Amino acid sequence: MPDVATDTVSAPSPAKGVISKGEPDKGALGNSARKASVGDKAETTPAPESDAGAESGVAPAQMTAFADYVVDAAQRNILFWDALRRRANNMLEHEHEGLPPLLKFKYEEVADGAEFKPPSNYKLLKIIEVDDICLDDCLDPEKPPVMIIEPRAGHGPGIGGFKRDSEVGIALHEGYPVYFVVFDPDPKPGQTLADVLHTLRRFVEMLKALHGDRAPILYGNCQGGWAAALLAADCGNEAGPVVMNGSPLSYWAGEAGANPMRLAAGFLGGSWLTHFIGDLGAGVFDGAWLVQNFENLKPEGAIWRKYADLYLNIDTERDRFLDFERWWSGFYRLSREEMLAIVENLFIGNRLEKGEVELCEGCAVDLKNISSPLVVFASYGDNITPPHQALGWIPTVYPTTEDLKTAGQRIVYLINRHVGHLGIFVSAKVARFEHRAILENMNDVENLEPGLYEMRIDNPTGDPDCERDQYTVRFEPRRVEDLHFETPNEAFEKVHAVSETMEGFYAKFMSPFIRAWASPMTAEALKWAHPMRVSRYLYSEKLNPFISVVATAAELAEKSRWRLDANNPYRQAERRGADDIEASIKRWRMARDAAGEQAFDGLYNWAAPTMLQPFLPAAQTRSDKT
Repeated sequence: MPDVATDTVSAPSPAKGVISKGEPDKGALGNSARKASVGDKAETTPAPESDAGAESGVAPAQMTAFADYVVDAAQRNILFWDALRRRANNMLEHEHEGLPPLLKFKYEEVADGAEFKPPSNYKLLKIIEVDDICLDDCLDPEKPPVMIIEPRAGHGPGIGGFKRDSEVGIALHEGYPVYFVVFDPDPKPGQTLADVLHTLRRFVEMLKALHGDRAPILYGNCQGGWAAALLAADCGNEAGPVVMNGSPLSYWAGEAGANPMRLAAGFLGGSWLTHFIGDLGAGVFDGAWLVQNFENLKPEGAIWRKYADLYLNIDTERDRFLDFERWWSGFYRLSREEMLAIVENLFIGNRLEKGEVELCEGCAVDLKNISSPLVVFASYGDNITPPHQALGWIPTVYPTTEDLKTAGQRIVYLINRHVGHLGIFVSAKVARFEHRAILENMNDVENLEPGLYEMRIDNPTGDPDCERDQYTVRFEPRRVEDLHFETPNEAFEKVHAVSETMEGFYAKFMSPFIRAWASPMTAEALKWAHPMRVSRYLYSEKLNPFISVVATAAELAEKSRWRLDANNPYRQAERRGADDIEASIKRWRMARDAAGEQAFDGLYNWAAPTMLQPFLPAAQTRSDKT
C-alpha cells in the first residue's frame, strides 16, 4: 500500500543553477521495509484455474472467473471493514493508555521537562535495547550522541523510530548513542515556544555532560528541524551539527501548482482562526485539525489510495495499515500560545529567516548565530516542505557566497527527487540510503571549508548491503547566488497585514466571550466530535454494537479465504477502476489548487491600496509607490 508516508509524486522542476538535474542516484544502501502478510498465516483455498481452451468453451470459463471474483471480493469486503474495526479499537486503546510514543525500540526516560522551570511537556528518552539486545557493546564511545527531535504537528512522537530501518535504527547501527525527544499528548497550561526551547537547551546541556563534553548532533524532523535551528541559534557552541529533514525555514517560498498550503492564510483571514480554535479548546489547540489539513492537501493519496489499496490487497497490507494508522490516528495537542506563535511568527509572518522571532522580550533568534554545520535534507516530492522552503532562507541570511564563507558557516543540502513528506522520516529505503550516508559522513561535513555544498551519493554496485567503501559521497561546491526561488513577497506581506487586522479584532471583541463560554468539559466534547476521530471510532463495537457482526464474519472469511489469481480479468478491471478514480481525484485537486492560486493572485498580488499602506512595512509601501 503506498500509504501517505511513502507515496511519491511527480517532481516539479528544480531551481535553476543549484539543484542537480541529473537522474536520481542508482542503487540503495539497504532493503526497503518488508510487508507483513496476514493472509499468509491462514490456510486458504486457492481459486480453481480457468482454462479458456477447455471443452466447455469461453463463456463458462468467464463465468467461472466471475464467480471466483465475487467470492474473493465479498471476503475482501468483510476483511476491509474488519480492518477499520481493528483500527478503531487500536485508537481507543491507545487513547486509554495515554498515547505513549510508538517506538520499536526499548528506552528509558532521562529527563522530564515537567520538572524544569518553566515546565513543558517534553521528555528525553535514551534508546537502550533493540530486540532484547543491549547496545553497550555496539556503541562507539568516541562518537557524539544523536538527539532526534520529533515533529509536533498534530501527531504523537515515534515517526523517527517507527521501525527497525529508521533514523533511530540507522544511527544505532552506525555506533551513535541515540536519544529521542518526545512530548506528552497535552501541553502544560500556557506553555510557550520559549518554554519548549528552554527545555531543549537543558537536554543539550545534559547530553554534553553525559558524553565527555561532546556536543550532540541535533537531528530534527519537520517541525523538529526548525526547532533544532532555533536551539542551535540560541545555544551557540553547546550544540553540534544540525540535520534538518523536511524542515521549513522560509515559509513564503514555494512553486505554483505544487505547494498550495502556503496560500491558506490568505483565504482564512490569517491567525484569528487558530486563536478561535484554541479558545474553543479552553486554551488547547487540537492537533487533529492539522492532520485533517494534511489529508486534504492530497486527497487522492491520503484518503482514496490508502483505503483502495487496503481493500485491493487486504491480505498483504492489513498489518502495515494498522501499524501506520495507530500512529496516524493518535492526535496530540498544542497550547493556544504555542500555536499562535508558530502561525504568526513563522507561517504567516515569515520572521525566522529575517531574524525577527522574539521568544522572549528583547531576545530575537538570528540564524546567523548558528555556528554548527547544517545539513538540509529535502525532496521535490514533498508538497508540505518543498526544497524552496527548506533552502530559501539561505540567500536571505547570507546574500552571497562570500558572506557565507566570511561567517565561517558550512551548509550542506541533499535532495531526493521523489519521496513524499513523511517518507523522508519513515521510509526504510530513505533511512538506509540518505540517512545512513548523512551519519556515516558527518565527520566529513564538519571538516568542510566554509561554504555551500550539495551532497551527492553514488552507489555503482547497486548492492543494498554494500560496505562503506563501496559507495561514495561527494560534496560539490555551490553558489548562494544561484539558490534563488521566485516568491511573491509583496502578496504575502498583504496577507500578513490582513491577518494582524483580523487577529486584533478577534482578540479584542470576540475572544473574551469564547473564553468565558469554553470549559474543559466543552473542549473534551469538541475533541471527540472532531471528524478525524469520529470517522475512526465509529467502527468500534465498543461504541457501535452493530460492528460486532463484522468481527464474526471476518473470522469466517479468514478460515475459508479464496484468493484470486492476479490475471483474473475482473480483478484487473477492479484495479484499473481504482486507478481511474485516483486520477480523477488528482485532476480535481489540481484544478482546485490552480483556482486557489488564481484567486490568491487576484486578492493579494497587486499594488497595495492606500487603506492597507499604514499596516505594511515601509519598504513595501515605497516599492508600491514607485
